[in-house]
Amino acid sequence: MPSELRFVYGMAALAALAGAASVAGIYYQDSAQARTNAEAMTGGSVRAGQAAIERYNCGACHRIPGIGAATGVAGPALNGVGTRSFIAGMLPNSPDNLERWIQHPQQVVPGNAMPDQRVTPRDARDIAAYLYTLRR
Repeated sequence: MPSELRFVYGMAALAALAGAASVAGIYYQDSAQARTNAEAMTGGSVRAGQAAIERYNCGACHRIPGIGAATGVAGPALNGVGTRSFIAGMLPNSPDNLERWIQHPQQVVPGNAMPDQRVTPRDARDIAAYLYTLRR
């Protein structure tokens, strides 16, 4: 292979590697910022919310990004919760409303398919924090 061609291939590989590293850095920065914002909005812990989602088995009904076993299809997929205008199609999307929905879905919309799991206030804050990181 001529040295000029080797140089061109080398530069192309270097540019691709730099681009991939840049995208990874932006994703990490967005992810870290989403975590910080979600915890500030809710007063909850994203990490504890992830654990609570697993403990309450939310993934049996919902698809939830970042929760490995959360592949349910009975309820809506929860990607993008952080950017939705409404919760349950009727409540304005706010931390208080999301926590209320998580804790008492049957009081908010009687007869809906989401069961009352007896989620504690602390767990509801943590779950809300995790869900608010889901911006896509």
